[in-house]
Amino acid sequence: MEKLELWDKEYFWHPFTQMKVYREEENLIFERGEGVYLYDIKGRRFIDAISSLWCNVHGHNHPKLNKALIDQLQKVAHTTTLGSSNVPAILLAKRLVEIAPKGLTKVFYSEDGAEAVEIAIKLAYQYWGNKGEKRKAFITLSEAYHGDTLGAVSLGGIDLFHGTYKDLLFESIKLPSPYLFCKEKYGRLCDECKQELLNMLEEILKSREDIVAVSLEAGIQGAAGMLPFPRGFLRGVRELTRKYNTLLIVDEVATGFGRTGTMFYCEQEEVSPDFMCLGKGITGGYLPLAATLTTEEVFNAFLGEFGELKHFYHGHTYTGNNLACAVALANLEVFEEERTLEKLQPKIEHLRKRLEEFWELKHVGDVRQLGFMAGIELVKDKKTGERFPYGERTGFKVGYKCRERGVFLRPLGDVMVLMMPLVISIEEMDHVLDTLKWAIGSL
Repeated sequence: MEKLELWDKEYFWHPFTQMKVYREEENLIFERGEGVYLYDIKGRRFIDAISSLWCNVHGHNHPKLNKALIDQLQKVAHTTTLGSSNVPAILLAKRLVEIAPKGLTKVFYSEDGAEAVEIAIKLAYQYWGNKGEKRKAFITLSEAYHGDTLGAVSLGGIDLFHGTYKDLLFESIKLPSPYLFCKEKYGRLCDECKQELLNMLEEILKSREDIVAVSLEAGIQGAAGMLPFPRGFLRGVRELTRKYNTLLIVDEVATGFGRTGTMFYCEQEEVSPDFMCLGKGITGGYLPLAATLTTEEVFNAFLGEFGELKHFYHGHTYTGNNLACAVALANLEVFEEERTLEKLQPKIEHLRKRLEEFWELKHVGDVRQLGFMAGIELVKDKKTGERFPYGERTGFKVGYKCRERGVFLRPLGDVMVLMMPLVISIEEMDHVLDTLKWAIGSL
């Protein structure tokens, strides 16, 4: 046990982690999981209240998902899809098209959400080139987050994450973050601010003929601290992209597979984009897999004789991996068999009611929710909105406090994020929420 702790700090460079601090503190090393619980090497049990970075759906060690992996492993673990195919990848592509918004009929696989977005960027750019048009500009949002590859970072808008790499990026036109724009101007999400933002977008689309695509997250900016959009904003963007003949990329990596209460958030606003990016929950949190869904119109623009060089020169070694696709198929079967989305609705309402209690806490400045996704923002001064100094790591301190009562959370700065597995019980939810209230109160 001691050797593992030593080797972890000596050899393993962790993502989004200041390793100087990490090496000075006691850290969790997980060994196994069961349902919504994770167990560390010391035998301690924790509710996985962030779904292992927002991807676990049906709990850990689910028998049907385990069986799908074992059955596929006894056949073959991986075969290339460059010029050949495999059974699970074919079946999953068909199933994804069946459940996706109407019009999305083609599936391109990758390994994580950033790659799914990167693929959408490149497909959108080459689509116009294949049609004989030279377009180069993308429109996105401030506070956007689409992953950490350079194309995805170019569409990003969080300086803390992206500022270091600005000289490596292509330029994108950024509209204000809807939540922050609305809150600053009107104090709330409303139709007035939604229409102002759509008017801004229309002015850009009117004046620029070189727009490749508009790109945005679906319904909420997750990594920015759970910042929801005004209802109908996504639909308004879709209408404008159609009116001005440009493409729409919707990032459902965090919101897909039930997180907002429906399989995909696009369903709630009856939007069918030109590209929909999926990841995280696609395998139920078991294996790295992502998918970029697109339309017949886009696909057909890449068809031609071999010598025309219209095909998409992009791929990954593990594209359409057999094991990942097999467990993703089983994941979708579990949604149906266990009526996951139906059972989720009362939990969403319970979460909404319980979140109201957090407004009473001295250091809570804002509470935000979309479906089963929530963020509780911590502030130093509730009246003025003054934030805690970044270096104090207040959110992390609250998260560490929660561990004392068996709850594992990872904040986004000073926003305490709740992204619990969809199968969590009301009693387990209450334990998470009671613990978080207690930990924030300890400030």
